[in-house]
Amino acid sequence: MSGPLLSATDVSRSFLAGQPGWFRRAARFRAVDGVSLQVDRGETVGIVGESGCGKSTLSRLLLGLSPTETGTVQFDGTDLAGLSTPEWRALRARMQCVFQNTGASLDPRLTIRSQVREPLEIHRRPDAAARTQAVLEMVRLGPHLWDRYPHELSGGQVQRVILARALALGPELLVLDEPVSALDVSVQAQIVNLLKDLQRDLQLAYVFVSHDLGVVRHVADRVYVMYLGQVVEHAPKAALFSAPRHPYTAALLAAIPAQDPEAPRTRSVLTGDPPSPHSPPTGCRFHPRCPHKIARCAVEMPALRDLGAQQVACHRAEELAPPAPLLPQPSTPTREYA
Repeated sequence: MSGPLLSATDVSRSFLAGQPGWFRRAARFRAVDGVSLQVDRGETVGIVGESGCGKSTLSRLLLGLSPTETGTVQFDGTDLAGLSTPEWRALRARMQCVFQNTGASLDPRLTIRSQVREPLEIHRRPDAAARTQAVLEMVRLGPHLWDRYPHELSGGQVQRVILARALALGPELLVLDEPVSALDVSVQAQIVNLLKDLQRDLQLAYVFVSHDLGVVRHVADRVYVMYLGQVVEHAPKAALFSAPRHPYTAALLAAIPAQDPEAPRTRSVLTGDPPSPHSPPTGCRFHPRCPHKIARCAVEMPALRDLGAQQVACHRAEELAPPAPLLPQPSTPTREYA
């Protein structure tokens, strides 16, 4: 079928900031502010940014777990707003999520086998027992673990259980919110390899939410960079990592640890702390920390504009020459998840 599998157009979501009082009304702040993106079948889209930039809120909007205030979210051409319960039940089997808080994602009273079988029973699948065994084997969990409880497993094994449960219903899309952030580097590599294998074998599409650009570099096909609720740059992975056009993206990439600490690198150091999302700056939200700001940046918010393969929200994106590569290739091969 033609068209994107998932698309969001100008979606926004705001929350109350603090409690109302006798003589004041509670202010609202926008955690996601006018974001548009799309995910094609079989591809991985990365969403990156600092903590508090709105990545997790956006992932909930994409799944229909939180309602949008403006804009629309469509899955395979179906608008998620206003679906009936039977329609949601059918659609939910096709889009699943892996939440950031793995400790709260599993019921400590249920065995691993029961955890994975639960969504199949909810959807009244007659092949629940066979499917449970199949997905547990798919994520490479041996039968000796199936009747254990979550507290008896390692962090990597718990993450495999959560993946198995998300895959139980045979979805086409997985939204992965920081799926490897709590794992050791070696275990991260194992989970990333598993995700790649599953995507190849099952033709899955991923939305990969992370603050770790080193991991995103290995898994994503396209990347959206968020800052204070807005997308400031969107580009194919190769273009974004070789020549970022937004100063914030350049600073994020410069913070990735180098493979060779003695190799020359282009640094873009941010000054100051991130502004509060409750009271974002006027104009460009990044301008208080931007080394290239001009007077216009303080009063006019830049729109996301096409610059070749990239989309950039920066007044000076065209005049600022793309920087030297921020991730130099050392004489020895860089670490690959293989």
